[in-house]
Amino acid sequence: MAIRRAHSKATLAGREVLVGVSGGIAAYKTAALVSRLVQEGAAVSVVMTEAATRFVGPLTFQTLTGRPVHVDQFAAPEIYHADHIALADRAELVVVAPATADILGKLAHGIADDLLSTLLLAVDVPVLMAPAMNVRMWNHPAVRANAAALGARGVRFVGPAEGRLACGTSGKGRMAEPDDIFGEIVKIMGGRAKA
Repeated sequence: MAIRRAHSKATLAGREVLVGVSGGIAAYKTAALVSRLVQEGAAVSVVMTEAATRFVGPLTFQTLTGRPVHVDQFAAPEIYHADHIALADRAELVVVAPATADILGKLAHGIADDLLSTLLLAVDVPVLMAPAMNVRMWNHPAVRANAAALGARGVRFVGPAEGRLACGTSGKGRMAEPDDIFGEIVKIMGGRAKA
């Protein structure tokens, strides 16, 4: 374990990771992921959808990262500076966890109606999605088509995993565990030299 941590710290030290949090109950797991990234030396910015703030408060992520959390791109018009572009320029990787059916559909179809969906259209770095939703939603033809379209465009996926879901059923739809998402992040960023 010490070897793995030493390797990941060397890989992530000073690297800029942008974590997008969309509105699903699995958002609570994202706090553990963000904490791990920070502990491993990454500089982490968090963008939340309005729906995500109903599951986990922005203060949680602000405390973990030491950075402001971005929710509304028009929150402070007197100091507006196009957050979606500023954050996109800084990021070396974007991770969306949980990635709901909503955010997958928005990105697949180029819809930009909030800060996270707008930012996803403005980045030119790797994007890693960690889907989380009900098994029937994950298996719906529209969601499968959206995931396939994103995969064909180079978006990477980790999960969803099999198991008990928040709705009380079991099946494929659980967000991947934070350690599994972290492992994918290390793989992706280990192959990209910091500019």
